[in-house]
Amino acid sequence: MPLYRRLPKRGFTNIFRKEFEIVNVSQLAGLDIGGPITPEVMKEKRLIRKLDSVKILGNGELSGAVTVHAQKFSRSAVEKIEKSGGKAVTI
Repeated sequence: MPLYRRLPKRGFTNIFRKEFEIVNVSQLAGLDIGGPITPEVMKEKRLIRKLDSVKILGNGELSGAVTVHAQKFSRSAVEKIEKSGGKAVTI
């Protein structure tokens, strides 16, 4: 019997897992647009590939107030966005 059949199989693959596109706050600081930052704007600026699920992480700093629309936010990202005077809107 081949070795790969003799060894035990471990774990499983969750078929219901949701993949998120990750965007850091530092990447949002580089965007210079007049309105809110939505997933459509992020796709246009090539920060993400798919529009269905975006998560904003709190790595970096924001200089100005921006309104960010996304499916999920980390706690630190919400704090940094609100500290700079902006809003984090969950879609």
